[in-house]
Amino acid sequence: MEYVNYILIGLFLILIIRRILPVKGVRQISATELKNELKDKNKQFVDVRTPGEFKGNHIREFKNIPLHQLAQKSNELSKEKEVVVICQSGMRSQKASKILKNLGFTKVTNVKGGMGGWA
Repeated sequence: MEYVNYILIGLFLILIIRRILPVKGVRQISATELKNELKDKNKQFVDVRTPGEFKGNHIREFKNIPLHQLAQKSNELSKEKEVVVICQSGMRSQKASKILKNLGFTKVTNVKGGMGGWA
């Protein structure tokens, strides 16, 4: 019985760590680094926050596709161009990056720190 508890704790820790670690093959940039990339016409910028959050404050170059709609609306994005993803803190955009990678997008960038790091 004691071993079962250790196994459950181990599985729980693995799940937590997998949520925190960056997605393999996804480039990580800061909000400061993002400023240098906004003029690049070969990149697509996606904000995965809710429409309310987006309406309250957003970066002009970003298109709002809420995280829960990303898989369905991914056909609005080109797999040929890099996709730069942002949210409020970096957690949802990290999740979005994983979704995009699983859908076959090869060039995905996550803005770590999200809008919270945007000045």
